[in-house]
Amino acid sequence: MAASQDVHVRICNQEIVKFDLEVKALIQDIRDCSGPLSALTELNTKVKEKFQQLRHRIQELEQSAKEQDRESEKLVLLQEVESHKKQMLRKTAKESLAQTSSSITENLMGISRMMSQQVQQSEEAIQTLANSSRTILDANEEFKSMSGTIQLGRKLITKYNRRELTDKLLIFLALALFLATVLYIIKKRLFPFL
Repeated sequence: MAASQDVHVRICNQEIVKFDLEVKALIQDIRDCSGPLSALTELNTKVKEKFQQLRHRIQELEQSAKEQDRESEKLVLLQEVESHKKQMLRKTAKESLAQTSSSITENLMGISRMMSQQVQQSEEAIQTLANSSRTILDANEEFKSMSGTIQLGRKLITKYNRRELTDKLLIFLALALFLATVLYIIKKRLFPFL
């Protein structure tokens, strides 16, 4: 039975070392992660799973240590268990730092998305203002051309009014001359002696 306990203890120690290395690698991956939030969340989930497996193996090692027949082996194994627990506490702190950095990254990405939306809205507002400015400039140009047309129309109407007055005066004079001629002819025919 002692031989099977030794094998079990060795296997637990090997798995603890293996999980420890995997956790360290994942924490390094989290530090190096510059990708999307989903990748960071996936790495955090893997770290939690490895921690669970590491805790379970440490508990198994502790149980095996308590079941040891010889007191010296029991104390050595319990010291190893305590050492692993202390290391795990340091790694737990790193895990919480990783989770904190993950939440900070998530918040920063949210802020980045909001800023991107604000920039997009600003670009749309600028585009709308540019279109409005173009419309106003077009309307101003059209107003200037209409103003020129209106001034030309005013000049033509003034000229027409002057021409009309001149025409009336000429018609009046022609009519007066005609009447004078008719009167002269009538006077000469009816009153030749005068």
